[in-house]
Amino acid sequence: MLYSTVAEEVPAVGDVQDVSSLGGAGNEQARLLEQTKIAESKFRGLLESAPDATVIVNHAGRIELVNRQTELLFGYSRDELIGAPIEVLLPDRFRGFHAGHRTRYQSEPRTRPMGVGLELYGLRKDCSEFPVEISLSPMQAEGGMLVTSAIRDISERKRFEQRLQEKNEELENAIRAKDRFLASMSHELRTPLNAIIGFTGTLLMQLPGPLTREQDHQLHTIQTSARHLLSLINDLLDLARIESGKVELNLESVEAQDVLTELASTLCPLAEDKGLEFVVLTPAHPISVMTDRRALSQILLNLAGNAIKFTNTGGVTVRVSRRRRNGHVSTAFDVVDTGVGIHPEDQQKLFQAFSQIRTTPDREQEGTGLGLHLSERLAHLIGGAIACRSGPGKGSTFTLTLQT
Repeated sequence: MLYSTVAEEVPAVGDVQDVSSLGGAGNEQARLLEQTKIAESKFRGLLESAPDATVIVNHAGRIELVNRQTELLFGYSRDELIGAPIEVLLPDRFRGFHAGHRTRYQSEPRTRPMGVGLELYGLRKDCSEFPVEISLSPMQAEGGMLVTSAIRDISERKRFEQRLQEKNEELENAIRAKDRFLASMSHELRTPLNAIIGFTGTLLMQLPGPLTREQDHQLHTIQTSARHLLSLINDLLDLARIESGKVELNLESVEAQDVLTELASTLCPLAEDKGLEFVVLTPAHPISVMTDRRALSQILLNLAGNAIKFTNTGGVTVRVSRRRRNGHVSTAFDVVDTGVGIHPEDQQKLFQAFSQIRTTPDREQEGTGLGLHLSERLAHLIGGAIACRSGPGKGSTFTLTLQT
């Protein structure tokens, strides 16, 4: 809260003479003296009730008046300050320049509010320094211009700012440590997992020799678990890169049909394992979009993979089309499933990190709860958006829209 003192000119109160013999003129003078006393009393009351230390200085730079807050803040008594130069309240290193500052201010007096970006310090009687904010207000009086200074101790705020800076430095160090850890995890975890998946696949192909039924079952379990763990690590690393702003986009003209063909080759085996139909629909004419191919592929892979996961009968259809609305042309990728559908209350948390939707009352689907969250973040990065239309027992349609 800014505070500045604004006061009317208060005439000096001199010796009071006997005005009883002056008749009407004396009565008028007595009335004026009484008004002056009342104004002076109100002014001093206002000064004493001010929340900040207030010092009034004359044109010569000497203190004319102070309030109780000034005594408390600087440790001087009122009698010690009245008539003393204002520089007594300044650290030595500021005193040499202050006279020049006063002269310039008096030549162009104006109200200066607190918090104008100056690094200012006060000096207590015990020679201890403390940071302050000061507002200045010029005030005309009979003897010349006076300057009212409202002085606020900001030591506590400075300590808070220092603690905040230290916490920010700790946070920056933690972020750098996290980045180093993620870089290490990317290599140290994904490399052996890829080896496990690869050698498990070799064994399942029976290249080294035939397998028993139990061995085949155990190897499939190892392969499935390793792929799930690798997917979790990839999701966490991708999320960390997005949050740290280190995702580098390579915008280029991408043929939508090519992306969907790759998607079908990746997900068709998964759909067939569940007895589902996986259909890709594309128009006869090519559709090109200016986007990052890797990000687009990852979004569609997440959306279509989720559709297969939450569909037990029927199938999943992926289609691409051009749409025009309000004079704007966009490219829309629809992922449509015949799955269990999503309740309206669950749709509100679809894109939250680590959020999973119950498909039946007694169980949740396996997963990290990151796929849709990552997809939405990636869609935002490439200038797109994802929407969902669904209902219980009616399947779901997820639409990625990219502006053309």
